[in-house]
Amino acid sequence: MDEEETELRNPFPSPPSHYTRYTNHNLRLLELLRERVGPEVDLYSINQYEVLSDQTDVPDWPLAQLEKPRVDWILEEGHYTVFGDTWFIKEKIPSLAELGGHQLYPADPSIDRRPALRSILRSILVTYSRLLSALLLPPPTASSANLEPEWKRHLEWINVLAQNIMAAANDLRPVQARNNLELMMRRQLELRREETQNIHAKCDTLEAQLAELRQSSLAVASAPSAEHAGPQTAASSQKLQKPAEPAAKEVSIVDVLSWAEEVS
Repeated sequence: MDEEETELRNPFPSPPSHYTRYTNHNLRLLELLRERVGPEVDLYSINQYEVLSDQTDVPDWPLAQLEKPRVDWILEEGHYTVFGDTWFIKEKIPSLAELGGHQLYPADPSIDRRPALRSILRSILVTYSRLLSALLLPPPTASSANLEPEWKRHLEWINVLAQNIMAAANDLRPVQARNNLELMMRRQLELRREETQNIHAKCDTLEAQLAELRQSSLAVASAPSAEHAGPQTAASSQKLQKPAEPAAKEVSIVDVLSWAEEVS
């Protein structure tokens, strides 16, 4: 029995020892037994040797062990056992009373537990004070040696009170997780709003700069040529004497916009 318990607690347990019983012959015997006794009869309550007297190699252990687990029983009990551990069908935090402890606060989560927790906290303080007083008492005499020490009773009661405080705190884990998730989502929403505002502000600045560049480019393109230096003959002679200057390249709006993108 100790070896089986150790094997169940092994992180990588071996297959169950009765897996060798699931042979084709044994499964046929189980099917035949179920056909002869009916589907509603409990196989553990009958004598399989009498029912299968015409068959050979009937095992000495109950064939009912080969049947599949009863799902309706699992649903009714609310839990099942695998490798020595109990698993609940619905994920929930078991209460202190379900774990076998002495629960001092209301089990119903809809009831306000703060008065009970305050009482537990006061009891811890009072018991701790009494524990210190018990430790200062003189050692027990020979006549009182068989009596349980007073400090031990106080220590056990402090342990019970501390378990209640921890169990009540664990019951609040889902509420704490929900509040933390809500705060995290609010912070993410604020950060996204700030980033969006910064992007809009940058876009407004760029649009203003592009508008100024458009106005300056239109003003340069529509400016008249500056030729107001004397009579036409002097201008023509001056043109003959001066070498011809290269024509200025016209700047289009597309060039200005591309330049503005490179600058920004």
